[in-house]
Amino acid sequence: MRNLTARLREKALDEGFSDFGVCKPDAVPETAARLQAFVDAGRHGQMNWMAERMGWRGSPSALWPEAKSVVMMAENYGPDHDPLELLEHKNCAAISVYAQNRDYHDIVKKRLKRVGRWLIEQDASTQIKVFVDTAPVMEKPLAQAAGLGWQGKHTNLVSREIGSWFFLGAIFTTVELELDLAAEDKCGSCRRCLDICPTNAFPAPYQLDARRCISYLTIEHQGPVDLALRAGLGNRIYGCDDCLAVCPWNKFAARSAEVKYHGRTELMDAKLADLALLDDTEFRTLFSGSPVKRIGHKRFVRNVCYAIGNSGDRRLISVVQGLTQDMDATVADAARWAFERLGGTQ
Repeated sequence: MRNLTARLREKALDEGFSDFGVCKPDAVPETAARLQAFVDAGRHGQMNWMAERMGWRGSPSALWPEAKSVVMMAENYGPDHDPLELLEHKNCAAISVYAQNRDYHDIVKKRLKRVGRWLIEQDASTQIKVFVDTAPVMEKPLAQAAGLGWQGKHTNLVSREIGSWFFLGAIFTTVELELDLAAEDKCGSCRRCLDICPTNAFPAPYQLDARRCISYLTIEHQGPVDLALRAGLGNRIYGCDDCLAVCPWNKFAARSAEVKYHGRTELMDAKLADLALLDDTEFRTLFSGSPVKRIGHKRFVRNVCYAIGNSGDRRLISVVQGLTQDMDATVADAARWAFERLGGTQ
């Protein structure tokens, strides 16, 4: 067993993963109750899929009873710049680091499948299932149980070795592998991630209210964003990196070796004025292969209008004025808000 696990680890790292760990499917029994409390409090917002498949999400053993081991792998997507700097350029769009190039789902899943195929080749009776953030699997608690890092006060995973900038992938398998020790919480008294949040999305350390989280609001939330939260969005039009970027453990982070994660120039300094005027075809072309495309053109323009309203740049009044009559009621509402916030008059 030890030899197989060691060779599997070597294969995972050879494929480009940054870290590797193994835990039992039942290693995190407390997550079911935590998830139930999260949903009962309504903190999942419009993400109804979290409630609908809560039984599977809260229990990996229920998801696949035959699984005997869970292999968790980390994929580094670290940037070579401080994403907080772009927040000062208010007429430019801030897109979360992970979405500035190719969609990680495709890249990570291909790596996982190659690792999984290798495992099957060692024993044809082996069965596997691979998951990358699209199935009812609570990757972060499992990754902590597998020793990859701990869930920090911002609820994201933090690693002593690679910081905060990494994706997670999982392989469930019928093979019993050597287990890793769970990671210990190293946050200490630090609360930088909590204090920097512009919309106060953390009711308490280690708790998140998605309804106030900028990543949720710009990606998952449909319809108008609450008036009280719009100013806090700043120029962020897709996701938010604030709580990750300030983590002191990022002193160990390094730029990703995967060029498909390196930010595309046209997305790292895109002007709000240009983005607001994209039609649906132009939007799909610009964000082809990017996670941004999945929110759709109208939600994207809604977000850009909020950012324009927060820019303080009166030159952008004419940009949003034309959108105040948009056929989409949410876009029109966002445009009117931006128009009035910049001091526009009919």
